[in-house]
Amino acid sequence: MSEIATHKSPTWGKELRATTLLAAPLALANLLQAAIYIVDVIFIARLGEEPLAASGLAAGLFGLVVWTLASLVGAVAPLIAEAIGSRSTSFRPVRRATRMALWLAVIAGIGGMGFALLLDPAMRLTGQEPAIIGLANEYNQVIIFSLIPMLLSAALRNYVSALGRPVVATAITALGIPVNALANYAFIFGNFGAPELGLTGAAVATIITALVTLGAYVAIILINPALARYHIFYRFWRPDWKRLGIIIRLGTPIALTVTAEAGVFSAAAFLMGRIGAAELAGHIVALNIAALAFQVPFGVGQAATIRVGYHYGAREIEGIRLAGWVALAIGTGFMALTATAMVLVPEYLLLIFVDTADPKNAALVGFALQFLVLAAAFQLVDGVQAVAAGALRGVQDTRVPMWIAIFSYWVPGFGLALGLGFFTPLQGVGVWIGLAVGLACAAVLLTWRWMLRERLGLTARPL
Repeated sequence: MSEIATHKSPTWGKELRATTLLAAPLALANLLQAAIYIVDVIFIARLGEEPLAASGLAAGLFGLVVWTLASLVGAVAPLIAEAIGSRSTSFRPVRRATRMALWLAVIAGIGGMGFALLLDPAMRLTGQEPAIIGLANEYNQVIIFSLIPMLLSAALRNYVSALGRPVVATAITALGIPVNALANYAFIFGNFGAPELGLTGAAVATIITALVTLGAYVAIILINPALARYHIFYRFWRPDWKRLGIIIRLGTPIALTVTAEAGVFSAAAFLMGRIGAAELAGHIVALNIAALAFQVPFGVGQAATIRVGYHYGAREIEGIRLAGWVALAIGTGFMALTATAMVLVPEYLLLIFVDTADPKNAALVGFALQFLVLAAAFQLVDGVQAVAAGALRGVQDTRVPMWIAIFSYWVPGFGLALGLGFFTPLQGVGVWIGLAVGLACAAVLLTWRWMLRERLGLTARPL
């Protein structure tokens, strides 16, 4: 029986085991998802500095849209966990919540595609180079068609994970890596009889990967008895407006929280573009390394949402406490390791993305090495804020954490990035200092709110 579906007296040992069993495959799935994007970067980097910079700008906005709307749809996870934790004998709460999450994925995806098309005016307003604007637009106008299948997959991933089957998400995400690599190889360079599309070929590869991933989720859910028994596709056309409203109510602050964080990093990319192409390329590489490390505490935060939500549904106050603190310990411990690696062996990390021995990459590598030192400095606080936010979502506390995130990332965070980047000699280094300060502020405030959860009445589930 899945760990999520059992009721035991909570102890540190039991909760550590349960959280690890859930977090490990989720974190691995996140890493594999990041690896899919890394595959894109590796292939695009072979096209040159300008295509890499253009894809970075386009991916910055498109990634923001994906993360934001996937977080909106992902609000179904605590609802499923609460239903299971409450020992409900009916499959209806899980089925209807998942169905409405799928509805929301399509509706939000249509709107998100339109929003992603704002890339062109955003690049022109921020003064990007004309050649890069043209390349980025070509890439962006194709990749937006992958959004809806991505969001549908995100809803189904939350479904299988909340039911205690995160390995399914890991396996399906792993499938996407060779699919994406083969598609990139075919459509970027014109292999296997495919047209040679250059940078646009990378966008085509993303669409193919998204469709294959969605098809795999649907197939496994229909075939696996533990997942099929909820019949989430049964009477798919029937609305449940109340549950849709709950998902939107919980998910909107989560989405805005993600927007606040992802948005500040996207804005930082535009700042780097104003400073110089080499700085932007170095920033993209360093940020991808930091983002790769972040996938583990992000997975731990997802596990915290489910574990805390499970105890919240069962009205187990001690279980809520243990689930949150165990997750924070796991996330912080891992980020301490990655921060150490960024300080001690940054050159080896850069080899994931670029040939550090190639003279044409000298400027890019130099800037990336500077930025990695600062990335190491905020690894710990980045992990803490991600897990603390996940734990708070488990008790369905999303609104105040949203305001904490917006304030932290955009007032001290982006404010310092802008000031130090353009009004001091620090330039790109100053931008990264601002990012680190914003993350630290969020970590402190979110952890403080988690510590006050009982005093604030967050653990009192309505009858």
